Amino acid sequence: METIADFEIQYSQFLGPDGKPSAELPDFAKDPEVLIDLYRHMTETRVFDAKSVNLQRTGKLGTYASCLGHEATHVGIAAAMQEDDVLAPSYREYGAMLYRGVKMSEILLFWGGDERGCDYVGPKGDFPFCVPIATQCLHSAGAAMAFQLRGEKRCAVSMNGDGGTSEGAFYEAMNFAGARKLPVVFMVVNNKWAISVPIELQTASKTLAQKSVAAGIPGIQVDGNDIIAVRHWVERALTRGRNGDGATLIEAVTYRLSDHTTADDASRYRKKEEVEAAWKVEPLLRIRKYLRDLGVWDDDKEQELLDQAAEKVDVAVQQYLNTPKPPPEDMFDYVYEELPESLQEQRQHAIDYSDTNGDTHG
Repeated sequence: METIADFEIQYSQFLGPDGKPSAELPDFAKDPEVLIDLYRHMTETRVFDAKSVNLQRTGKLGTYASCLGHEATHVGIAAAMQEDDVLAPSYREYGAMLYRGVKMSEILLFWGGDERGCDYVGPKGDFPFCVPIATQCLHSAGAAMAFQLRGEKRCAVSMNGDGGTSEGAFYEAMNFAGARKLPVVFMVVNNKWAISVPIELQTASKTLAQKSVAAGIPGIQVDGNDIIAVRHWVERALTRGRNGDGATLIEAVTYRLSDHTTADDASRYRKKEEVEAAWKVEPLLRIRKYLRDLGVWDDDKEQELLDQAAEKVDVAVQQYLNTPKPPPEDMFDYVYEELPESLQEQRQHAIDYSDTNGDTHG
């Protein structure tokens, strides 16, 4: 008997939990202004996220999925992408979406039940929120095939959680991308929990990155709380795709510091000690320590950033709250060419009911 194939999965980290470099930094990370800009985007995302949770708790927003703890992964991915690349997110990738030009008010509209929030002012080619699990992997593979057929130097990037790697769509998309050498990057944001199911009960694999092996594409695991590592490896994967070398799977290991959504209570299934330990290695704390050590960041700059972020978020909230609601008949008029008789009465009921309620969000 002989070995005909073997593999290994590498792990990458440039900035340790203590804010100290753990490896030689890539060139972009040697420019403090670049890192400050990344930190600014991460901070704005966190401030926006906290405000969104508050809006939900006060009845001004629907069920909301927090991105607390994912900021480095989200912003790092978007920072590596070209403007004409395509992002296929799931439902909590606000850091990536905001970096690419989606407006905060648009995200709020979506979670307020207004589908017009997916008609982005910014990246028109990006896919809308995808609540079904892992189907965005197929979307990104399809977009990548279109780029390949057209001879365009563009890539697609999908984002799903660890739970998504248990779905058939995840494997089907990777298999197709591997066979066709498509310019696509599959990002797995491993936050350790698929709602209440821990990673240990989801898979027997030591890593999620090794799931790339069956598809014949490279896979790597990176520290998802290290924005330098995330951006560096996504840039390399995108370059590889643009050069015609095919797809890549990147597993970014992070932690979901929040409940799964505002309809969840994670304290029922997670130990307090586990969450407390995760807070000690969270992404903003890490990059902030490093910037302070470089002498380019201090308390005054931190407070100024927080004030600016809060003001920006408040403006977006007012835009959202003051946006007139879409007419209720839209849910009927844009589904059927000719509305079935059985729904015509429902349509009128919806119109009558809306007349007794407010005409703005919240």
